[in-house]
Amino acid sequence: MARPPDDPDDWEEYEERPRRRPVGGESDEPMATIIPYKNAKALIAYYLGVFGLIPCVGSLLGPAALVLGILGLRHVQAYPTAKGTGHAITGIVLGSIEILIYLVLPLGFLLLGALGVFK
Repeated sequence: MARPPDDPDDWEEYEERPRRRPVGGESDEPMATIIPYKNAKALIAYYLGVFGLIPCVGSLLGPAALVLGILGLRHVQAYPTAKGTGHAITGIVLGSIEILIYLVLPLGFLLLGALGVFK
Protein backbone atom coordinates (compact mmCIF):
# COMPACT_ATOMS: atom_id res chain seq x y z
CA MET A 1 0.00 0.00 0.00
CA ALA A 2 1.30 3.45 -0.86
CA ARG A 3 2.29 5.72 1.99
CA PRO A 4 0.58 9.09 2.35
CA PRO A 5 2.82 12.02 1.49
CA ASP A 6 4.91 13.49 4.29
CA ASP A 7 3.73 17.01 3.55
CA PRO A 8 0.14 17.51 4.87
CA ASP A 9 -0.57 19.90 1.98
CA ASP A 10 -0.27 17.02 -0.46
CA TRP A 11 -2.80 14.84 1.39
CA GLU A 12 -5.70 16.14 -0.68
CA GLU A 13 -4.22 14.56 -3.79
CA TYR A 14 -3.51 11.27 -2.04
CA GLU A 15 -6.14 8.60 -2.56
CA GLU A 16 -6.14 5.70 -0.18
CA ARG A 17 -6.74 2.28 -1.74
CA PRO A 18 -10.09 0.77 -0.82
CA ARG A 19 -9.94 -1.95 1.79
CA ARG A 20 -10.96 -5.47 0.92
CA ARG A 21 -13.14 -5.85 4.02
CA PRO A 22 -15.22 -3.22 5.71
CA VAL A 23 -13.63 -1.88 8.87
CA GLY A 24 -15.49 -2.44 12.13
CA GLY A 25 -18.57 -4.25 10.85
CA GLU A 26 -19.51 -7.72 9.84
CA SER A 27 -19.99 -8.15 6.12
CA ASP A 28 -22.48 -10.51 4.58
CA GLU A 29 -20.01 -12.66 2.71
CA PRO A 30 -21.44 -15.15 0.21
CA MET A 31 -18.99 -17.82 1.34
CA ALA A 32 -20.35 -17.66 4.91
CA THR A 33 -23.77 -18.62 3.56
CA ILE A 34 -22.42 -21.70 1.77
CA ILE A 35 -19.90 -22.76 4.41
CA PRO A 36 -20.73 -21.35 7.85
CA TYR A 37 -17.15 -21.02 9.05
CA LYS A 38 -18.25 -18.70 11.86
CA ASN A 39 -20.49 -21.44 13.30
CA ALA A 40 -18.27 -24.49 13.72
CA LYS A 41 -20.91 -26.42 15.71
CA ALA A 42 -23.40 -26.30 12.84
CA LEU A 43 -20.74 -27.22 10.29
CA ILE A 44 -19.47 -30.18 12.33
CA ALA A 45 -23.06 -31.32 12.99
CA TYR A 46 -23.67 -31.35 9.24
CA TYR A 47 -20.60 -33.46 8.49
CA LEU A 48 -21.26 -35.85 11.39
CA GLY A 49 -24.82 -36.29 10.16
CA VAL A 50 -23.69 -37.04 6.62
CA PHE A 51 -20.91 -39.42 7.63
CA GLY A 52 -23.22 -41.02 10.18
CA LEU A 53 -25.19 -42.50 7.28
CA ILE A 54 -22.34 -45.00 6.92
CA PRO A 55 -23.43 -48.21 8.69
CA CYS A 56 -21.71 -49.01 11.99
CA VAL A 57 -20.50 -45.46 12.64
CA GLY A 58 -23.96 -43.90 12.68
CA SER A 59 -24.61 -45.08 16.21
CA LEU A 60 -21.67 -42.93 17.36
CA LEU A 61 -21.97 -39.97 15.02
CA GLY A 62 -25.78 -39.63 15.11
CA PRO A 63 -26.09 -38.48 18.73
CA ALA A 64 -23.11 -36.13 18.31
CA ALA A 65 -24.71 -34.63 15.18
CA LEU A 66 -27.97 -34.10 17.05
CA VAL A 67 -26.33 -32.36 20.02
CA LEU A 68 -24.03 -30.19 17.90
CA GLY A 69 -26.92 -29.31 15.58
CA ILE A 70 -28.95 -28.02 18.52
CA LEU A 71 -25.95 -26.05 19.83
CA GLY A 72 -25.30 -24.67 16.33
CA LEU A 73 -28.92 -23.56 16.01
CA ARG A 74 -28.71 -21.78 19.36
CA HIS A 75 -25.51 -20.08 18.19
CA VAL A 76 -27.28 -18.81 15.07
CA GLN A 77 -30.11 -17.43 17.19
CA ALA A 78 -27.63 -15.65 19.46
CA TYR A 79 -25.39 -14.40 16.62
CA PRO A 80 -27.38 -14.06 13.35
CA THR A 81 -24.29 -13.04 11.37
CA ALA A 82 -22.72 -16.44 12.09
CA LYS A 83 -25.02 -18.21 9.57
CA GLY A 84 -25.38 -22.00 9.47
CA THR A 85 -29.09 -22.54 10.13
CA GLY A 86 -29.40 -25.03 7.28
CA HIS A 87 -26.34 -26.97 8.36
CA ALA A 88 -27.59 -27.11 11.97
CA ILE A 89 -31.05 -28.32 10.91
CA THR A 90 -29.49 -30.94 8.64
CA GLY A 91 -27.38 -32.18 11.56
CA ILE A 92 -30.45 -32.35 13.80
CA VAL A 93 -32.57 -34.22 11.25
CA LEU A 94 -29.86 -36.68 10.19
CA GLY A 95 -28.75 -37.22 13.78
CA SER A 96 -32.34 -37.99 14.82
CA ILE A 97 -32.82 -40.42 11.93
CA GLU A 98 -29.53 -42.16 12.73
CA ILE A 99 -30.45 -42.50 16.41
CA LEU A 100 -33.75 -44.03 15.36
CA ILE A 101 -32.24 -46.42 12.82
CA TYR A 102 -29.09 -47.49 14.64
CA LEU A 103 -30.15 -47.41 18.29
CA VAL A 104 -33.91 -47.41 18.89
CA LEU A 105 -34.98 -49.95 16.26
CA PRO A 106 -32.36 -52.59 17.13
CA LEU A 107 -33.13 -52.23 20.85
CA GLY A 108 -36.84 -52.55 20.08
CA PHE A 109 -36.28 -55.71 18.06
CA LEU A 110 -34.14 -57.17 20.85
CA LEU A 111 -36.83 -56.41 23.39
CA LEU A 112 -39.54 -57.92 21.21
CA GLY A 113 -37.36 -60.98 20.61
CA ALA A 114 -36.80 -61.39 24.34
CA LEU A 115 -40.54 -61.22 24.91
CA GLY A 116 -41.08 -64.01 22.37
CA VAL A 117 -43.03 -61.99 19.82
CA PHE A 118 -41.15 -63.49 16.84
CA LYS A 119 -41.91 -67.19 17.60
